[in-house]
Amino acid sequence: MITLQSAGVRWQKGTPVPASVASPADREKTMAYQIFRRHNQREEAGQLHLKFDSLISHDITYVGIIQTAKASGLKEFPVPYVMTNCHNSLCAVGGTINEDDHVFGLSAAIKYGGNFVPANQAVIHQYAREMMSGCGRMILGSDSHTRYGAIGTMGVGEGGPEIVKQLLKNTYDIASPQVVLVYLTGSPAQGVGPHDVAIALCGAVYKNGFVKNKVLEFAGPGIAGLPMDYRIGIDVMTTETACLSSIWETDGAVEEYLAIHGRPEAYEALHPQEGAYYDSMITIDLSKVEPMAALPFHPAEAYPIRELMANPGDIFREVEKRAAEQFGGKVSLSLTDKLVDGKVVVDQGIIAGCAGGMYDNIAEAAAILDGHDVGSGYFSLSIYPPSVPVNLELIQNGVQQSLLQAGALFKPCFCGPCFGAGDVPANNGLSVRHTTRNFPNREGSKPGDGQLSGVVLMDARSIAATARNHGVLTPATEVDYVPPKQGKRTFDTQVYDRRVYFGFGHPQPESELKFGPNIAEWPPIPALADNLLMQVASVLRDPVTTTDELIPSGETSSYRSNPMKLASFALSRRDPDYVPRALDTQALETARQAGTLPAQVQDALDKLGQKLDPAAFQIGSVIFANKPGDGSAREQAASCQRVLGGCANICYEFATKRYRSNCVNWGMLPFTLAEGDEFRCQPGDFIYVPDVKAKVLAGDDTFPALALSGGAVTPLTLYLKNTTGEERELLLTGCLMNHYAAQNQD
Repeated sequence: MITLQSAGVRWQKGTPVPASVASPADREKTMAYQIFRRHNQREEAGQLHLKFDSLISHDITYVGIIQTAKASGLKEFPVPYVMTNCHNSLCAVGGTINEDDHVFGLSAAIKYGGNFVPANQAVIHQYAREMMSGCGRMILGSDSHTRYGAIGTMGVGEGGPEIVKQLLKNTYDIASPQVVLVYLTGSPAQGVGPHDVAIALCGAVYKNGFVKNKVLEFAGPGIAGLPMDYRIGIDVMTTETACLSSIWETDGAVEEYLAIHGRPEAYEALHPQEGAYYDSMITIDLSKVEPMAALPFHPAEAYPIRELMANPGDIFREVEKRAAEQFGGKVSLSLTDKLVDGKVVVDQGIIAGCAGGMYDNIAEAAAILDGHDVGSGYFSLSIYPPSVPVNLELIQNGVQQSLLQAGALFKPCFCGPCFGAGDVPANNGLSVRHTTRNFPNREGSKPGDGQLSGVVLMDARSIAATARNHGVLTPATEVDYVPPKQGKRTFDTQVYDRRVYFGFGHPQPESELKFGPNIAEWPPIPALADNLLMQVASVLRDPVTTTDELIPSGETSSYRSNPMKLASFALSRRDPDYVPRALDTQALETARQAGTLPAQVQDALDKLGQKLDPAAFQIGSVIFANKPGDGSAREQAASCQRVLGGCANICYEFATKRYRSNCVNWGMLPFTLAEGDEFRCQPGDFIYVPDVKAKVLAGDDTFPALALSGGAVTPLTLYLKNTTGEERELLLTGCLMNHYAAQNQD
């Protein structure tokens, strides 16, 4: 089904062949580097300095982005910047605060010349596909699933500060990435959908880091037989492989897609050039892919549904064991309760958002359920189309009526089920979902309140087959149905013409921003001091820590525009004692700034053998995690730590580039440990890093430190590797805002 080849390959006469020697220079012949070169602003060996054609954000992130850009000297948006409202439009937490943010967003679009998509019109990535994509273009989004490679557009998902840099006419700076060829052959069987391919791919490459921070380039004869929605459905899930971006060969299907969406001029044939060099290769035989399930708590926990049905008890017990380890026995997940007469019975089905809500997925679900129903028991099925134009097409073609008659429910164009703000399952419930993620508590459960439920990712086709059997787990390949005909697609642009505010190129600087009472400015962020005393606020021993654990999604995101209120939820579902500990450390720093050293600090310095004047050092909290930052691009995973006085993360490696970038952009030192070096500190312990400012300034990558744990002092070596000059400047000034404020003063 999927094979991995770590050795380099070369593109010759339309097929990959083993490369006799590595030839990184011939990466320039890949589609990815053809696009990179169009957008690169400065030639530097081994580095890219990119400017994007357009930018996009949703309502979890755009307020903070605009506040940061405004404080950094923003006058107007230099490129099209689209603000969508698909992440909190149904939250009822906090009274007016959600709509206050939407009003702020529209006022910013008017003032600075942006485009504003009102709530429930479209989810962020569907709008980008429909209205912004084009062959050879690049789009930067403040959402991790910014992936438009199937339409010939390289999408990159990053934290808000990277959007700010583009708004201030600066570049996106990265080391030149490797390119991995994803070679597609064969044709998928009826009942096998794009999520099955994507889950199988995640299972093959995520845990081994095969494509981490690399570009996936899709080519091969298997592409031609895939409809556009199928390609898009695979592509959007490449985020879960930890790759940087993606790009696909383009053909007549892409040309037709862009023409239907009113942009025929945006089409360009994209193919690897003869001799293109790839650092490694993934081969996917689509004909051998079968219906898949990604079990809690990651899209890479991939099993064929066939295997899950054959051995559910043992497989579910492994999940229960992982849940017990994850939550320390404070809450439990009993999936073996879902076994009834040897069959798996689930409680809920969801088809939603940028991955699941595509027209073809929903039409296939309707075909499978045609003449059947979802039952009147515990099982329910909800469907969230990705945009109003797609929903209109579903209505016009009778698809929505067919599903409603089968007992399914249609919901607005909203990302809620993907991040815990819609259709939260019951406690110990099991939901099958065609959405992007199934991280712990991302579906909305609150372990602090004794709640835990599980999500299994599946394709819409198998979800519909399961619904047809009233919740009994069923792969779509085991039901008979007549697939919908691939007719000519339509797109009604009037929906957006009448409701979207198109302000790019027409800023109104005299117009005022409209602030609701919850919208707060960023608190002052200190510059880096000469020496650093860190107090450990949390130690996370899990193999991977997600951004959803660092700052939960769902209702907590309603406070996204108030930095301190949002920060009060940091690690609340993973380590509820983190915020009190961080605030205690922040109080120590406040006392130091006032010129006094609390007894706890003086005692720590004495044991560390340091005689320091209060002005000679700085106190901050630090989090240790083995591998932090998988998942969402939301910058709040870092900014919440920073406003609570966080000064660093310590880990063995960062799960994603975007989380490390978020840490750097917020002035938090991204320290790593050498593999094999044990981290023995516990919450409350101190770590002293001498001469930290001088070493950052000098570009050093090795930071000798002292750890005070259990009354004993031991040496600890921290590393700050692969840090650019600009990143060091951000760390020295304290954060991106400080950096740009200093430039404006100069």
